[in-house]
Amino acid sequence: MTDSLLADLAERLDRLLPQTQCGQCGFDGCRPYAEAMARGEAGPERCPPGGDAGARALAHVLGRPDVAVVRYDRDRGVQAPAHAVRIVEADCIGCTKCIQACPVDAIVGGSKHMHTVLEPLCTGCDLCIPACPVDCIVTVAAS
Repeated sequence: MTDSLLADLAERLDRLLPQTQCGQCGFDGCRPYAEAMARGEAGPERCPPGGDAGARALAHVLGRPDVAVVRYDRDRGVQAPAHAVRIVEADCIGCTKCIQACPVDAIVGGSKHMHTVLEPLCTGCDLCIPACPVDCIVTVAAS
């Protein structure tokens, strides 16, 4: 497959992914995962946020004959409803660990100052939750 065709296939696959950038697929984000699928180095079952429907859509684009039975790999995580996170600001100690963990720069604040989540930018990847040493990050329904 030519570089142009690989790039086009990766683009189609990337558009089908949920863009959570959560890394549950084993890649640093949705685009690297899409590129690996286009190259034949990864299968469509690696994205828990996309669920079974997402895995089937990816398999369809990849031309897999088993599209109807493709399911996402439950060992990689659980498909969760769309959500964001919120920082309980009164409990935030300003450590910046959540900022460092956020792959989409949805958390703002400064060292030793309260942080906040820009909810429209939050993808719900939840990578900030285990990074928080004071457990002041909670999930909220997507707005």
